[in-house]
Amino acid sequence: MSDSYTFQTNLLHNNQKIDPATGAVSVPIQHASTFHQYDIDSFGQYDYARSGNPTREALEEVIAGLEGGCRGFAFASGMAAISTAFMLLSKDDHIVITEDVYGGTFRMVTQVLVRLGISHTFVDMTDLEAVKKAIQPNTKLFYVETPSNPTLKVTDIAAICDIAKEHGALTFVDNTFLTPQYQKPLTLGADIVLHSATKFLAGHSDVVAGLAVVKDPELAQKLYFLQNSFGSILGPQDSWLVLRGLKTLHVRLEHSSQAAHKLATFLNEHPLVKKVYYPGLPEHPQYDIQQKQASSAGAVLSFDLLNEDIMRTFVKHVKIPVFAVSLGAVESILSYPAKMSHAAMNVEDRNQRGITNSLLRLSVGLENVEDLMKDFSDALEKANQIHLIQK
Repeated sequence: MSDSYTFQTNLLHNNQKIDPATGAVSVPIQHASTFHQYDIDSFGQYDYARSGNPTREALEEVIAGLEGGCRGFAFASGMAAISTAFMLLSKDDHIVITEDVYGGTFRMVTQVLVRLGISHTFVDMTDLEAVKKAIQPNTKLFYVETPSNPTLKVTDIAAICDIAKEHGALTFVDNTFLTPQYQKPLTLGADIVLHSATKFLAGHSDVVAGLAVVKDPELAQKLYFLQNSFGSILGPQDSWLVLRGLKTLHVRLEHSSQAAHKLATFLNEHPLVKKVYYPGLPEHPQYDIQQKQASSAGAVLSFDLLNEDIMRTFVKHVKIPVFAVSLGAVESILSYPAKMSHAAMNVEDRNQRGITNSLLRLSVGLENVEDLMKDFSDALEKANQIHLIQK
């Protein structure tokens, strides 16, 4: 990455801009699973594709540069990246973790890590005093997701990192929602930044991938050992797809984020909407923190309708968004967290976190925002008509 270029230009003009062997302006896809060694005593850079692949390493180098880290790692999914990073911990270690975390992370922590003797405490990380009270003598990790999924709470990354350092613990930050375009946790003190690259980084609903970037070389070597040991690596074809998606990240995210702000404002004023969760709205409780540590509120928002019946009618009649799991794609995606991203949580845990049966999450795509607002307005009007009839 060039320090003289902006983030936008670095997406295109980095060390992977041109293949030095051919001059090609696209990274070659190297499918080889093994590599010939020319000297019995001195092996080449690559020997077996689990340990290293040129196409995967191109992606790993690019994401490390964009996040400002020393080394990047590409995994078979976002959860593969998160799970492998968790393996830096040992039996009897303790995690302080964001309470409204992604459902897959919740499942990993509550059903897998506990079997390995790794305990946890969920806490509202917007409350720094609550975070401090959750610390135990064996706390080794603070796990942050900001903005959180799906209620978009904003955690003060630098403050959490300071607390972690005081106790000799690591800080992991899931940066999926904002990407390094809008937020760089490593520069704020985090040790590892994590991504579901399936989402905004790849951006086209055509690849499943995970990424991790580490700031410290010694920690990076430990994570590489785990990546190589577990072997949940990203294949070369999928690595290439993420590299291709990254080239358009800036224009995609700029459009989607601007549209998300307009939609959040529109929904915030609608009588059928009980609450809108979007850190770009001035009334958001952590609006000032979001403004301080990120350059945008991003393209994801959630909104809670008056009741479940209205929600169901709205979903039935809205036309443009795909109603599906996932987010961060060129098409708008409407999700139902209670039965999709957070189905791993029981009802009590969901309700405690504000994940009600009338809550929807919207990832805004590249459609014309006026078309989206009209579509939403029409669907809400239909829901209102049925609501009035039932009254």
